[in-house]
Amino acid sequence: MPLLKSQLSTKFPFKNPHVNTLYKFFANKDKPNYDRKRITTWDNDFIDLDFLTSDSFSAVLLIHGLEGSSESSYMASTANYLKNHGYDVIAMNLRSCSGEDNNSLKTYHAGKTDDVEFVVNYLIEKYNYDDIILCGFSLGGNLILKYLGEFNTKIPNTIKGGIAVSVPINLTSAQAELSKLKNKIYMKEFLRTLKSKVLLKAEKYPEFNPDIKLINKASTFRDFEEIYTAPVFGFDGPEDYWEKASSKPYLTKIKHKTLLINAKDDSFLSLDCYPYEIAENSENFYLMTPKYGGHVGFVTTFNDETFWIEKQIVNFIQDKLNIYS
Repeated sequence: MPLLKSQLSTKFPFKNPHVNTLYKFFANKDKPNYDRKRITTWDNDFIDLDFLTSDSFSAVLLIHGLEGSSESSYMASTANYLKNHGYDVIAMNLRSCSGEDNNSLKTYHAGKTDDVEFVVNYLIEKYNYDDIILCGFSLGGNLILKYLGEFNTKIPNTIKGGIAVSVPINLTSAQAELSKLKNKIYMKEFLRTLKSKVLLKAEKYPEFNPDIKLINKASTFRDFEEIYTAPVFGFDGPEDYWEKASSKPYLTKIKHKTLLINAKDDSFLSLDCYPYEIAENSENFYLMTPKYGGHVGFVTTFNDETFWIEKQIVNFIQDKLNIYS
């Protein structure tokens, strides 16, 4: 039932998914005037939260994608748009993504929902928000969807729902898609920063002792997962990690109204990342699949001022969650 129609009208050259993706990625959005709060985690590490507040009783927790941060262009434009519409914003920087290496050998991964739960509980304990909405992009969207399904029986009442954008809900097939030639430029950039982080961890934690030659030679996510993610986080290998971290198995368990927006031309996503049947049979899980948009792009024209994806986020908060600033 909850399949939502999109009214995204895109002009040349933004009907090309790569143009749309890269233009949004490099767009110079006004940098939000964040106030940073560093919180200490249960395992003696830290997570940096960036606040953009307007004394609202309703807040949106934003989570960025792979190797992003609170300052990524899509995070910045969404944070500013939400604040301009009267909502407080808390932008969560995943471990190692706030401009400073975190304290632990472990950083983050696509299914690490214990960090999301920790931040949610911290916000509820320390701040007097009536409503908190969760919103994530790409990997951050996978975290939100998995959290809402995985913790469905113990999510605090303050959490009203979620929005997820450009999400690889099936990591096994999505990583295979990203490994194709059409996505070589993205894979190379992701691995560039991931490799540098692992090399830094190898210096700080001699007991980790990865094969440096294999790190430098890594050319796919499977290579990286085998060297770092699987052994460090206790998975039996890349395949085990992808299966356990994917949010798709949790979608049917979501009890809060939640929207997933995946563009049909997103070159990062496989066919398994468009869960039409799940949405059609759900009372809470909504799906929108515009024809164009690329990956976390959704730009319509040069000097785009339509804020299409930002509008969809606010519309869902107001129309489906009935939360007004």
